[in-house]
Amino acid sequence: MGILDALSETGWFPTLRRHRYIKKRPQLQTVKMKVRMDCEGCERRVRNAVRHLKGVTAVELLPKQNKVTVTGYIADPGKVMRRVARKTGKRVEAWPYAPYDAVPHPYVPGAYDKKAPPGYVRNVVADPDAAPRALASPTEVGYTEAFSDDNPNAACTIM
Repeated sequence: MGILDALSETGWFPTLRRHRYIKKRPQLQTVKMKVRMDCEGCERRVRNAVRHLKGVTAVELLPKQNKVTVTGYIADPGKVMRRVARKTGKRVEAWPYAPYDAVPHPYVPGAYDKKAPPGYVRNVVADPDAAPRALASPTEVGYTEAFSDDNPNAACTIM
């Protein structure tokens, strides 16, 4: 952004503002999707469906995890998902998994998923239905803090 653009926004040069339309570019985003890919043909179809979208800079496919990662200057992530669903005829959903370390209680019934890729569990923190089961209650937090390795003398004060 130059000096004339800055001055035209403040109103000093209204003629520059009329003649030049400033279009804001969307921010760089990453869209992660879960799409079932059985063969190389499915991979090719998914890659070709997303590759020619306006603003897409990179497409990464992980067929063993059924994960598609699209990076680029995308205004609407839903548009990318709708395009993949329309062009490939496959069911597309937002990537529902989080790394194992990011979830506070990964073995809660709502979080543990047998179909999840290795090292991942279902992201229950973002899911409002399963979040109360996955988050620790104040009583549980008190017990874990009392008997933690960080504070070895806390157990002595209780006993």
